[in-house]
Amino acid sequence: MPNENSRSRQQELRTEMIEAIAQTMDLYGVNHSFGQLYGVMYFEDRPMTLEEMKNDMNMSKSNMSYAVRSLMESRMINKLDEKRDRKDQYQADTNYFSTFQNFFGTKLQREIDVMTTSMEEVIPQLSEIILSRHTSAEERESCLRDLHKLQHARQYYEWLQHFVNQLQAGAYFPSPAQDE
Repeated sequence: MPNENSRSRQQELRTEMIEAIAQTMDLYGVNHSFGQLYGVMYFEDRPMTLEEMKNDMNMSKSNMSYAVRSLMESRMINKLDEKRDRKDQYQADTNYFSTFQNFFGTKLQREIDVMTTSMEEVIPQLSEIILSRHTSAEERESCLRDLHKLQHARQYYEWLQHFVNQLQAGAYFPSPAQDE
C-alpha cells in the first residue's frame, strides 16, 4: 500500500503533467482551463460528472459546461451512455493518437470548409471581372494575380483535404496491435 509521501508526490507529478497538457493545448488555440480539464480527466481512472469536474477545477457550472462541450466537439472527451445518480458521465480519450487525429482532423476540416467555400464564391466572380470588356488592363492584371494566388491556394486545400482524409482513416498511426 503506497504511503502518504508517495501519493503526495504522485499528485505533484500529475499536476505538473496536467499543466504541461494545458500549455500544449493552449499552443493550438484551446483555452488553458479547458486543457487543464482534459488533463484532469486524462489521469482520472473513472468517468466524471459535471459536478465532479466543477469541484475539481473550481469553475462555474456555465464555464464547465462550455469546456465540456468544446472538448466533446474535438472528440477529446466522450459522454457515456450510462448515467450515475441520474447525472451524465464523461471520460477522456486517453489514446494520444486518436486525440491528435480527432482534434487536428476537426480543426483542419473546418479550415478547409471555410476556405474552399469562399474560393468557390470568389473565383467565378474574379473570372467575370477578368473577362469583362469593361475591366481596365490594370484591374484585369490585379485580378489575374489574385486568381493565380487562389488557384495555388486551391491546390493546397486539395492536398490538405487528402491529408485530413488519410489522418481520419488512421493512415499515420500504428495499428492497434502496435499501440498496446
